[in-house]
Amino acid sequence: MTIDQQMKYFREGFPWMKIVAPATPEKGIKVLDDEQQDEAIRYADEADVAGKVKFVPASGAASRMFKDIFAGLDSPNDATRKLTAEISRFAFYDEALFGKPSADSDEDCKSVAAKLLKEPGLGYGSKPKGVLKFHRYADEVRTALAEHLVEGQKYMRNADGSVNLVVTISPEHRKIFEEALSEVRPVYEKRYGVKYDIRFTFQSPDTDTIAVTPDNEPFLCDDGSVLRRPAGHGALIYNLNEVEEELVSIKNIDNVAVERLLDTTARYKKVLMGCALQLRDRIFGYLFALDQFAAAQPTDAYPYLPGYNSLSIDPYANDEAQQLCNEIEDFLREELCIEIPQARSCKERALALRAKLDRPVRVCGMVRNQGEPGGGPFIIRGKDGSTSLQILESVQINKEDASAVAALNSATHFNPVDLVCCLRNYCGEKFDLLEYVDQDAGFISSKSFQGRELRALELPGLWNGSMSDWNTLFVEVPLQTFNPVKTVLDLLRPAHQN
Repeated sequence: MTIDQQMKYFREGFPWMKIVAPATPEKGIKVLDDEQQDEAIRYADEADVAGKVKFVPASGAASRMFKDIFAGLDSPNDATRKLTAEISRFAFYDEALFGKPSADSDEDCKSVAAKLLKEPGLGYGSKPKGVLKFHRYADEVRTALAEHLVEGQKYMRNADGSVNLVVTISPEHRKIFEEALSEVRPVYEKRYGVKYDIRFTFQSPDTDTIAVTPDNEPFLCDDGSVLRRPAGHGALIYNLNEVEEELVSIKNIDNVAVERLLDTTARYKKVLMGCALQLRDRIFGYLFALDQFAAAQPTDAYPYLPGYNSLSIDPYANDEAQQLCNEIEDFLREELCIEIPQARSCKERALALRAKLDRPVRVCGMVRNQGEPGGGPFIIRGKDGSTSLQILESVQINKEDASAVAALNSATHFNPVDLVCCLRNYCGEKFDLLEYVDQDAGFISSKSFQGRELRALELPGLWNGSMSDWNTLFVEVPLQTFNPVKTVLDLLRPAHQN
């Protein structure tokens, strides 16, 4: 995105999403019974896949996780007192470092906070979440990264015993990640009988966006240069686009739980994988069938290519082709909430349907809304007049639009960032994922730099606008599969305690 384009978004803003309705179990979210779940798992185990990989966004430091603790460094607050009172329950607790502090003592609270966040203590305030100690077991302590390795062997194991992971990190954190990995990798490979292939990938500085002042003037650093900032997780679509494997599971670094919940986690991941592959194969069948009508025409009539849209004759103007188009329209409407504008001819209709089918596939787990943070599932109307399923953040919803606010308030589910994606077309070729991004689905956020206010431009989120033009299916998963650690005190929840 050029600087001129970025400045235009700062001045004019991003267009609001046109919400048709929230996605609910009545329309837009599939709720599978036990038999359907079992069938999806069987499908995941038996389907042909050109490689699979677990993709884990893990960039950035964990400073936001300790926001309240930082605030209580000098003057203890509720968060630092809770931290101090429960310090022995955290996996990172070391009596030699923390002692046995009292939450009633201001000095003890300040000491605990400092030892947790700063050097020569643990220095967690500047380290990435992936290397922080999350869970304590009888014979080991695991970081968030370690828990992803344990998860991966449970549901992403290949036939040869390999487990592939791609972990997005910041370049400055590579050494600390490699050290954390070296401590557990050989242990887990022996324990679980697997071989890990772990690739670290970095968010490209080329995806950084400029910052502006509250008056939309370029934000200048002390040296006179324009401040550039990482543009959010939407920049990771470039990293995902480099993945060679066909089937990708995406889950944030902080969304892990202790191993006693692993069977539930793995079951529903396999359900999502099976649903994605079922959807992929049904779409492939429709694409093949559509292309047979065009391929059946005399080869000298036109240079046939899949989706060729300037045929001199209409290969779809017959009852059999129209029956197929009717079936595809029903499938798109009922399964994916896609409705397309009425076409002017049989050929235009068939090619429009083909274009909707021939896209990357994603299946997103959705949990019942319990007030946790996360984007919501909605049916929206796009620029071409068609409808689709999308994950929207609250900042993308016009709060002055009564119908949009009503849709937001009546949403039943939210997205815990639990996705499975299929990245190849029915000819086995990789999609160029950058072609399916809605650049108008970004947003502007308020930040600060060196005590000065600024406005920052966030690229379309990885599971939001960056996947806007994908074929999307929402599937309900239980809340037990969603256990994020957004603040350090979340580690006291049952899913993180043994």
